[in-house]
Amino acid sequence: MNVIDLVSQNSNLSSWQQGLQKNNRELILGLSATTKAIVMASAFDSIEKAVLITSSYNEAERLASDFIALLGEDKVHTFLGDDNPLAEFVFASQERQFARLEALNFLCQEDCQGILVTNVSGIKLLLPSPKVFASSIFQLKVGQEIDLTTLSETLQKIGYQKVSQVLQQGEFSLRGDILDIFEIEQLQPYRVEFFGDEIDGIRIFDPESQRSVKNVEEIQLKAVSDLLLQEEDFIRGQKQLEQLQEQTSNEAFKSYLAEILGDISQRQVHPDLRKFISFFYEKQYTLFDYLPKHTPVFLDDYQKIADQLARFELDAANLLTEDLHKNRASSRQVYFGDTGTLLRKYTPATYFSNFQKGLGNLKFDHLYQFNQYPMQEFFGQFDLLKEEIERYRKSNYTVIVQATSHHNLQQLHKNLEEYGIRLDYIDGDSIIPQASQLVVGELAHGFQFVDEKIVYITESEIYQKKIKRKIRRQNISNAERLKNYNELEKGDYVVHQVHGIGQYLGIETFEISGVHRDYVSIQYQNGDRISIPVDQIQMLSKYVASDGKTPKINKLNDGRFQKTKQKVQTQVEDIADDLIKLYAERSQLEGFAYSPDDENQEAFEQDFPYIETDDQLRSIEEIKKDMESNRPMDRLLVGDVGFGNRGCYASGL
Repeated sequence: MNVIDLVSQNSNLSSWQQGLQKNNRELILGLSATTKAIVMASAFDSIEKAVLITSSYNEAERLASDFIALLGEDKVHTFLGDDNPLAEFVFASQERQFARLEALNFLCQEDCQGILVTNVSGIKLLLPSPKVFASSIFQLKVGQEIDLTTLSETLQKIGYQKVSQVLQQGEFSLRGDILDIFEIEQLQPYRVEFFGDEIDGIRIFDPESQRSVKNVEEIQLKAVSDLLLQEEDFIRGQKQLEQLQEQTSNEAFKSYLAEILGDISQRQVHPDLRKFISFFYEKQYTLFDYLPKHTPVFLDDYQKIADQLARFELDAANLLTEDLHKNRASSRQVYFGDTGTLLRKYTPATYFSNFQKGLGNLKFDHLYQFNQYPMQEFFGQFDLLKEEIERYRKSNYTVIVQATSHHNLQQLHKNLEEYGIRLDYIDGDSIIPQASQLVVGELAHGFQFVDEKIVYITESEIYQKKIKRKIRRQNISNAERLKNYNELEKGDYVVHQVHGIGQYLGIETFEISGVHRDYVSIQYQNGDRISIPVDQIQMLSKYVASDGKTPKINKLNDGRFQKTKQKVQTQVEDIADDLIKLYAERSQLEGFAYSPDDENQEAFEQDFPYIETDDQLRSIEEIKKDMESNRPMDRLLVGDVGFGNRGCYASGL
């Protein structure tokens, strides 16, 4: 028996579970923090999918952490938007984007059980048609016949970027009869080999060494973008933008629309297309359109959700007004979906609230009142903890004391014994009702559930120790490139592939043949300047000097940079020859292989007070893998000051 089973014995909770798939609107009062997550998790005895809506990004992450601890990472999916509307158009997080796509894929899979956690801005995002999104998922099998050109076009339509060599998720390359593709949910890319139009073989390979890892018979490919436009969408959007262009007398706005239409006519995605997406889609599809029929929706504190919804809509209206003043928008545009009314009418729905007041004129089919309180803080006072545990035991409570790891459990057990606190069971596989026990778990906070006489105490309450929040990890590559001019600041030194080192001056807008376009301006010696279209930003890279000295700027068209490149290339080839010889010799040597992680290492990592990023975790694992191998280790850990380099180094060692 686990804590979910224990709480589920409550008769009110059983009644609520039985009516989850009916078109009812239920109200649950008296729960807070962790107990909300436990009650929601108990619903999966009778349902396959559920959606939780919170007011803010932070609240969504906190509850998602508790769900991961209760249900496991595979059953928790997040579809989150930024609480600030502007951030949805300015800042692009690949991790958040992939998490959203994974959440939509989860909703499209009928046999997949779990919960989707979203926030107010998440339910307002405009999405492609569910049918279009579902059709973007397809399989490739050995022996299947498919035209490579058609396949390449399909991959680009669903968001894959064509490159010369795949390095990170969402990329593909095509060299003759070989297709390399890095699917967003995989740690390593696939290599698909063709014989004519027939798939001859599929392999997983290491992108660094290019060596094959294993053969597979079939793979599934999914969209890497939520901007999925069919030909009819392009035609629809182009027509509406052309109408706007004809109707406006504002020359600046007309020029801006011409720039967007230029990309649309080439079936390319303009950087600002998301703001105009309502003109392209047939209707305003949102997350609600992806929910399978009779999917229960849980609303965490409706009063907060309603307040945040009002603030978000006001901020979105202000953003549109600001864009109108900048000649970058039309009053006909819709940036976000209108989900407020739909949210109030949706059933089946369960509202979790502390008070019945403040819910407006909402009518509920059933109301369930629970008696639950947050666990008190002990601040390391074990005498007080002993008194409370004894009081609970005399009242026939089920007492559960949680440690976050087996190492912490042993340490906590030792501390409890020092103060004469004797528990009935230590590190058991299941919870024993009406007994006291010490268990391993990952819930963030404790509670007292009066109705079923359950008390749950965590290290957080005992020691004031911050428990690491569990987050769902995304398989994101470490590779970085200069993809956007926003990564540059005026005065930065840059290197052009042809002209060499220059100084970035900023963005300028020029009119050519009646079309206004943005250009990156670079200055060279004698005040000479060049301007590069922003869509060719890949021709530039930031200048980085190990000693931080100011570089010497090149002179345009004097040929010195090309000579320098040729000289350096020759030197690099010489160095490469020496390195090949050196590494051939090192490959014959045998190094010391360290043992895998033990309890002490796990305890050390558990005491690290911060949540590691995906890149930090990946670096730690790579260091450990090198050290556990009997091959001599060659690895350089690089990162900006203050970004956890020493933490990675210490964990790796």
